Amino acid sequence: MTKKKNKSAIQRRLIPTYVFLIIWSLISVFPLFWMITAATNNTVDVARGKIWFGTEALNNFTKLLNYSKDISLWGTMWNSFFYAVLQTLLCLFICSLAGFGFELYHDKIKDGLFSVLLLAMMVPQVATMIPLFKMISSMHLLNTSVAFILPAISTPFMIMMFRQNSRNFPVDIMEAARLDGLSEIGIFFRMYMPVMKSTYAAAAVICFMNAWNAYLWPKVVMNQPKAQTMPMLIANMASGYTTDYGMLMMGVLFCSVPTMIIFFVLQKQFAEGITGSVK
Repeated sequence: MTKKKNKSAIQRRLIPTYVFLIIWSLISVFPLFWMITAATNNTVDVARGKIWFGTEALNNFTKLLNYSKDISLWGTMWNSFFYAVLQTLLCLFICSLAGFGFELYHDKIKDGLFSVLLLAMMVPQVATMIPLFKMISSMHLLNTSVAFILPAISTPFMIMMFRQNSRNFPVDIMEAARLDGLSEIGIFFRMYMPVMKSTYAAAAVICFMNAWNAYLWPKVVMNQPKAQTMPMLIANMASGYTTDYGMLMMGVLFCSVPTMIIFFVLQKQFAEGITGSVK
């Protein structure tokens, strides 16, 4: 009887916490809900602040498809998807290989080099944009996938993330693999990568979202309509003299769906990778 009373008292004390969390969750979800409802309304309803579903979804989608003769919605989606996937794969491989080497083969020289690498995190992207543009332009790589992904295939943050999580990697596995005659490259591909899959999943979510949402750098190096990405297309929609908010929100919805799918599919592994879990 005493246990039931204690349990009921604890539940009553938790009611304010539950109420606060529910209210905060509704506030957090509201922008996503409004984006979806705005995509089904016309410009007038969106401007009036209508927050419920309308009947203009098909009309907005048709206008989005016919937005420009030079810019195709599906071509733009393909550009964003291709650039994001390619950049993610290269970034995962290069940064994980660097993190693997820095942590499991570290010495004073590598530790000093890693400290210098971390200093690069304090340099803003804008400060390096002009030199990068001159380099890309001199190599005649403008409007190519190389120009898009080259500055982001290796970042100090990703290297630091892999190095920190590599500290949980069981070194005994490496010693046993060496005794069995496995090479260092073989250890990386056959031992390190499967064990660190949670870290790879977390890094994949971050890399994909950064590449998919990139706007400033692609705007600088992608000046042809056929090379544009979804964030650039949405920016063009919002920069005219008159803005069709229904069509704009439909474009925002299309741009948001891939990142939401990636996150929901990998959310468990993302949480494990951020906390440094190793299996």
